[in-house]
Amino acid sequence: MARIRLGSYEFKKKGVSRFDLRDPYHLAVALTWSQFLASLLAFYLAVNVAFAALFWLAPGSVGHARPGSFLDSFFFSIETVSTVGYGEMYPATLYGHLIASVEIVCGLAFTAILTSLTFVRFSRPRAKLIFAGNPVAAMHNGKPTLMVRIGNGRVGVLAEAVAKLNVFLVDTTAQGMSFRRAHELRLERTRIPIFTNFWTLMHVLDEQSPLHRYDAARAIEADARVFVTIEARDPTLATVVHDARFYAPQDKRFGMRYADAVSAAADGTLVADLELVGALEPSVVDHQEVGWTEREES
Repeated sequence: MARIRLGSYEFKKKGVSRFDLRDPYHLAVALTWSQFLASLLAFYLAVNVAFAALFWLAPGSVGHARPGSFLDSFFFSIETVSTVGYGEMYPATLYGHLIASVEIVCGLAFTAILTSLTFVRFSRPRAKLIFAGNPVAAMHNGKPTLMVRIGNGRVGVLAEAVAKLNVFLVDTTAQGMSFRRAHELRLERTRIPIFTNFWTLMHVLDEQSPLHRYDAARAIEADARVFVTIEARDPTLATVVHDARFYAPQDKRFGMRYADAVSAAADGTLVADLELVGALEPSVVDHQEVGWTEREES
C-alpha cells in the first residue's frame, strides 16, 4: 500500500508499491535526496561486503592481506571497485584475479549509473510555484467568485502559463449509489502569456457552476475538493514545467479575499512579496451570499 499526498489531500493506493524494484529508474528519480543518498551508500557497502567475502573465503587470494582479516579484504574491495589500486594489496592467485576483474567491471557500471542518475536528478525541471494556502470565495465585480492565487517563485518569468480548476463532488445516481466525479470549473482566464509575479484564478459561482449557492457548511458536507493544475514554459530551461495542488473542503474561506501583495518602493518600483501569496483579509461588500460570513474560523 502506498500513501499519496498532494497538498492537504492524502489518500492510499492498494495493489501498488512505492518502492517497485522492477522499475529502478523511476524509483531512483522519485526518491528524496536523503533517500537517494542513503540507498546509494547501502548499495555501495553491500557490494563491497559481498566481494570482500569472496576474497576472504579464499585465503591467499589477496597479496599482503593479513591472514583471516576481513577488514583487509573489505578495503581491498573498495580499492578495486573504484579502480584506484594503491598497490599495497593485489590479486595473488588466479581466483583473486578473476574476482577482481568482475569487481572492476561492476565498479565501472556503478560509476556510470551513479553519474547518470545524479545528472538526471539535478537537471529535472521544477515549476517552483507557490500556491495560496486557502481558496477564497468573495464578491468580485458584483458576482460571487471562487479564487485561487498562485505565485511565481522563480526570479525569472514563465511563459504561456495554462491553468485548470476542478472540483471533486460526491454525486448520487438514480439507483442511489454514491460516486465521486470531477467537474471542471470555468475560469475567467485560463492562460496568460507571461507569468511574472502573481496569477489569481477566478471562477464565477453562477447558475452554471457546480458550486452555485455553496457556503462553508455545504462545501464540507459535499466533500468538495478543489484541484488546481498549472503548466508553463520556463524560457531559462527551455522546457515545460508543471505543478498541482489539492485543497480540502475545510480549506476554503468564504467571505474572505486575498490581501494586496504588491507595493511600491520609494523610487516607484513595484515590489511583489511572495510571502503574502496566501494572506487573507475580510471581504467588505454591500451584499454577502447566504451562509457566508466576513471571517470563517479555521
